[in-house]
Amino acid sequence: MNANNNEATALHAESRLVGCSSDEEPGAKTTIFSQNEIPTKSVSIRSSEFMHRYFPLTTIDSWNDWKWQLRNAITSIDELKKIMKLSEKEIMAINNLKGRLPMRITPYFASLIWNTGYSHPLRRNVIPVVEELLQHNNEQSDPLHEKSFSPVKGIVHRYPDRVLFTVTQVCSNYCRYCTRSHSVGKLDKLGRQDYEKAFAYIAAHKEVRDVLISGGDPLTLNDDTLEYILSNIRAIPHVEIVRIGTRIPVVLPMRITDSLVTMLRKYHPLFISLHFSHPGEVTEECANACTKLADAGIPLGSQTVLLKGINDNVPVMKELMHKLLMIRVRPYYLYQCDLIPGSGHFRTTVRKGLEIIKGLRGFTSGYAVPTFVVDAPGGGGKIPLLPNYVVEHNSEKIVLRNYKGVLCEYPER
Repeated sequence: MNANNNEATALHAESRLVGCSSDEEPGAKTTIFSQNEIPTKSVSIRSSEFMHRYFPLTTIDSWNDWKWQLRNAITSIDELKKIMKLSEKEIMAINNLKGRLPMRITPYFASLIWNTGYSHPLRRNVIPVVEELLQHNNEQSDPLHEKSFSPVKGIVHRYPDRVLFTVTQVCSNYCRYCTRSHSVGKLDKLGRQDYEKAFAYIAAHKEVRDVLISGGDPLTLNDDTLEYILSNIRAIPHVEIVRIGTRIPVVLPMRITDSLVTMLRKYHPLFISLHFSHPGEVTEECANACTKLADAGIPLGSQTVLLKGINDNVPVMKELMHKLLMIRVRPYYLYQCDLIPGSGHFRTTVRKGLEIIKGLRGFTSGYAVPTFVVDAPGGGGKIPLLPNYVVEHNSEKIVLRNYKGVLCEYPER
């Protein structure tokens, strides 16, 4: 679509180029504001080119507004066709998403994929393909059995000293391999009473010292709601640390505002777990968002899902881990892809994950090597796996093979 006068008039009449899948989602019902001249403000060359092509009536101020990004998220095939050519597999999948994980892509993330090929790794992250509609016998809608460990709405209490608190089912982007694809995007909102019951549960269970706030994506909530949640959790004496799980710096970096960071730093010790899948996600905007959080004293860790054709080789994984360290994000977990419906085209073998860890360990910094885990089906929890470095082990000695294949002995007496 070219930014000519006829198209500008048509877009103005439509009020917006693209939008939310529901008026209940954050930022529904927007308008695109026109202007004659783009002001000078921080924006990447890539984003500027994309915005001029497909959002010619918007300002850079609006582009950098996270609420504008949510309001103008791409949620339908017609919206997506305006910015890119789709394959038959993509068209068929998008037309058959009813009752499944919806499609939602922020304009920012769309600027990373609009001119890519069908097999591009970032594109595969967010655009469905027909293989997603195929379910294998070993796949389940809730493979980790989170519902079985949910004593009250929003709380999952699987481990002895920590709980998961899913505070929303909304994300700014819906990743096609999402563990909670059975629930996110369904707008099953938690109300004030649900939050209060969750706080009461945590307060009543003094063994809980660690609360992970997740979703959906918690950072799609506004600052006031987030502070309400954080302040109530922090007021519980036996809660030692609070964590937030989010993909926002990757898919909606403009959400990391100064006001958000100022609020978050009041609730230390606070940790943030991010989710990166490919080095192409580490953009200038993403780096700036992570810098703001790190400068506020918030430790950042990354959890990466091992995905076939996206990051399932040592060079790509090493590049991602190196880029993460450069933006002060510590690689934390590498996950085997969960057995959700339609994930067969994403899943690798467990052996492939072990090969990648073997290709990293010793060949790069220890900080750049995540822990490879399988989140056991049925709610068994995270199980760490390592390549087999032990050759022999008895009461006298242990024989080990190092990263170069050299055998080393260590005495047991």
